[in-house]
Amino acid sequence: MTTTTTDGGGLDAKLAELARQYDDVQTQLTTPEVLGDPSQLRRLGRELARLEPVVAAYRELGDVRGQLDGARQLRDHEADDDLKAMARDEIAELERREEGLLDTLRVALIPRDPNDDRNVIVEIRAGAGGEEAALFANELLRMYTRYAAEHRFGTDLMSLNETGIGGVKEAILEVTGDGAYSRLKFEGGVHRVQRVPSTESSGRIHTSTATVIVMPEPDEVEVDIDEDRDLRIEVKRSSGPGGQSVNTTDSAVRITHLPTGLVVEIQDEKSQHKNKAKAMSVLRSRLYDLELAKQREAQSAERRLMVGGGDRSEKIRTYNFPDNRVTDHRIGATIHNVPGVLEGQLDPLIDALVMADQADRLRNLTETDDGPDTGAPGRS
Repeated sequence: MTTTTTDGGGLDAKLAELARQYDDVQTQLTTPEVLGDPSQLRRLGRELARLEPVVAAYRELGDVRGQLDGARQLRDHEADDDLKAMARDEIAELERREEGLLDTLRVALIPRDPNDDRNVIVEIRAGAGGEEAALFANELLRMYTRYAAEHRFGTDLMSLNETGIGGVKEAILEVTGDGAYSRLKFEGGVHRVQRVPSTESSGRIHTSTATVIVMPEPDEVEVDIDEDRDLRIEVKRSSGPGGQSVNTTDSAVRITHLPTGLVVEIQDEKSQHKNKAKAMSVLRSRLYDLELAKQREAQSAERRLMVGGGDRSEKIRTYNFPDNRVTDHRIGATIHNVPGVLEGQLDPLIDALVMADQADRLRNLTETDDGPDTGAPGRS
């Protein structure tokens, strides 16, 4: 294998270690012990897939730099003018390839969010603005449901508390599928709408808000809950929309997590057992989110994400109907297509948020690891 020296000894050591890990995983995948263990095969297969693009780029970079050394030797020491001209052309092309590989490594070495592949719990709550806020919350629920469908994510409306005229006081939506959290994680915060409500006779523009909370859904083993000690579980009658006592059953489940005071209530007329399972899933996600919030708070002492940490008190986006404008305040991105965005066409905003986050984390890595960025790939 051709080795490579990057613009920083620490980075070169990290890349060499990743290459060693890659070779080690390949060796393990051929052993009888692993071949006979499906769970080990899956785990090591995922690890190999994670390492392969980085190692391939690292090894190709070594080959390109080896060719560059040869071409530069030819340019500097060859007497024939035609051969020197050919060497200069080859150097220009190899330098373009080198820079492209460095760009690939800069992105590949950004530490990946370990929650990106998880399912998501999205909670939407009407904020300031009364019935208009509840109507806006309903539109956000529809927006995320449409977005999930476009991306072939599954959805399950776990809880819905409606108002009398089609608004939503609170909704809990589960979004399932590989990468669901990676696409929705920056949606958390306060969403603001500016428009003339249908009930407004004077034509005045009102501002209303809704809060969106986005939480990765953990596995059961990742959140330790002692049901006997930590939980108070209550069963009560479900009610119809708007609090109407129609078709009531003893199926609504209310779970209180005593150590934190968190309360989750789910009602589904079909099954008490199903309601409890859903409530436990939401509770686990909220507890997991609390732990992540503590970690983010500790990290924020060192740096603050450009796109924000999903703080539910942070105003992140405005939907302005009179100007047909959607503005994401974290990155200053504006789209003139309110109807399309509310139909689930969120990718332009989400892609911009993901790119801004990557750029911010890469800048932080290069500045804190080895001083100012000198063109070396990002440090992990």
